Amino acid sequence: MAGPVPASVGAAGAAVRAENAAETLAFARPTLISQRDDALVRQLAARLQDDLPRLGCAVGALRIDPGWDAARDDAARAQLTAAGTDLGIVLGGDGTLLAAARIAAPLDIPLLCINLGRLGFLADISPGETFDTLPAILRGAFRAEERLQLHVELHRAGRLLHTASALNELVLHKWDSLKMIEFETRSGGRLLHRQRADGVIVATPTGSTAYALSSGGPIVYPDLRALVVVPICQHTLAIRPMVLGADQPLEIELTSDSWSKARVVCDGQQSLPLEIGDRVLIRARERSLRLVHPAHYDYFDLLRTKLHWGS
Repeated sequence: MAGPVPASVGAAGAAVRAENAAETLAFARPTLISQRDDALVRQLAARLQDDLPRLGCAVGALRIDPGWDAARDDAARAQLTAAGTDLGIVLGGDGTLLAAARIAAPLDIPLLCINLGRLGFLADISPGETFDTLPAILRGAFRAEERLQLHVELHRAGRLLHTASALNELVLHKWDSLKMIEFETRSGGRLLHRQRADGVIVATPTGSTAYALSSGGPIVYPDLRALVVVPICQHTLAIRPMVLGADQPLEIELTSDSWSKARVVCDGQQSLPLEIGDRVLIRARERSLRLVHPAHYDYFDLLRTKLHWGS
């Protein structure tokens, strides 16, 4: 976990002068988005709410929960819209950012994340550098990336039961026993494979460094329009991870030979039980998520740091 906010943070923040308020800002109405309610989050949020108005920002705040249903997500979107939010500043880790993406992406609100979590593949500003880095970003010194998201539909007996989105991945997996499940995967309407396994991961390039990587999948550069399909503990080693074009919709069907119950989970947060014959349809969302990074951001440096390459 991230340590306490250094005392120097307060001094650095105090150096921001009111005369800067007349500057033209790239982001003038940020909203602080958090999940946890602990001393570290409260302390950092209080300092941001005190210092950012000195730059000329109108700062909002939103507390979210990854387990919210569609109605609560819609209510959060209404709050962001009413505040005129032009940037979401996420205070947390990758899990908080995934939940924020689900809420903010339909509004085309870009996100940046101050890392109060652990690994932080998506959260790339540390608490200690916040007040050195954030003012420059708000003034326009940043790098932005468009990140592919998934649109997921669950169909049963010809009826659409549920829709969801995912920034990292969709996971279809067994959940009630050690027995495998059997499923068919189609790409663009064509049969890709039929297999018995513990499940399958469909990951975006963003999610290629998460569960898919630990299951033997490749790392995919974030700006590629691609999907990674990775079996989980498959019965035969002949079926290997594949990288497919994101513009070809995927369909996964739980077949009648499945020996175990299954679930589909999006970004580790939205979970739905499956029945024999259910079809899960996956395609790229029309709207990508825009991530904002410091100007010095380098994806390869991120990989070297987080995965300890060459250390």
